[in-house]
Amino acid sequence: MANDLFGYPLRRFFWSPAVFRGPSGTIALMDWLETSNAHIFKVDVPGFSKDEITVQVNEANVLHIQGTSGKEEAHGKDAIWHLAERQTGKRGFSRELELPENVKLDKIKAQVEDGLLTIVVPKDTAPRPSKVRNINITSKL
Repeated sequence: MANDLFGYPLRRFFWSPAVFRGPSGTIALMDWLETSNAHIFKVDVPGFSKDEITVQVNEANVLHIQGTSGKEEAHGKDAIWHLAERQTGKRGFSRELELPENVKLDKIKAQVEDGLLTIVVPKDTAPRPSKVRNINITSKL
């Protein structure tokens, strides 16, 4: 059972902590749920507009989610910071996950609303051909 938890597709999710943090050290908190028709990712992206977020899938079925904001808060030269717990200046985040093989990559949809990025990755329910191939054995090559 432990092998299922850390196996494909969650391997990258658990074993790549560096991808959780952006250049400013922020973590994009995420939920991943699976229904009978799709994988649904919900990512907290407060303060990011849709133009500051990139969602991509590469040829290895790895979903990349990245947010970058170049906005810096202007407070004037005489401002003195006493405490800075919220992100100030340029900020960003990055997440990546290996998607299962049975998804429709060309049907992925993403939406951001009220600081929540929702990505829906539909499942491909068509039967897949077996990856097992029988090799004919001869007496001579």
